[in-house]
Amino acid sequence: MKNIKKLKYLGLKSSIKGSPDDFILDCVENPHPKNEYSVRFSAPEFTSICPITAQPDFGYFIIDYIPAKTIVESKSLKLFLFSFRNYGGFHEDCTIKVAKKIIKFASPKWIRVASFWNPRGGIPIDVIFQKGRKSKDVHIQELNVPYYRGR
Repeated sequence: MKNIKKLKYLGLKSSIKGSPDDFILDCVENPHPKNEYSVRFSAPEFTSICPITAQPDFGYFIIDYIPAKTIVESKSLKLFLFSFRNYGGFHEDCTIKVAKKIIKFASPKWIRVASFWNPRGGIPIDVIFQKGRKSKDVHIQELNVPYYRGR
């Protein structure tokens, strides 16, 4: 793996960045670029701030993708998701911002980012973004809506 030396986070003490906009997501070479397979990350404790009320919003993110030349390094992804904790953004903005960052740095063949937000005002909001071509030969796990009060 040639590009491991270029990683910004893995194996080093890290701090949470102030904004997801400035975050550089680490990726490494796909160890099996000739095989098509899916990768799933689940983040059950995603937090951001409502841009109007400044109240915290809590969501459950499921990120599925089919890698091309690179894969997302998981510590880097965790720190990127943590960078939303003080970010004021609507649910749709946060979800699509996560997807676009992964697309920018990893260039997956296919990606789906689904977010399931805890209810505020009695209404849960689910946002699903998908891009690319999904191979019929690759298993993609179904999205099961995580349980939380209000559903």
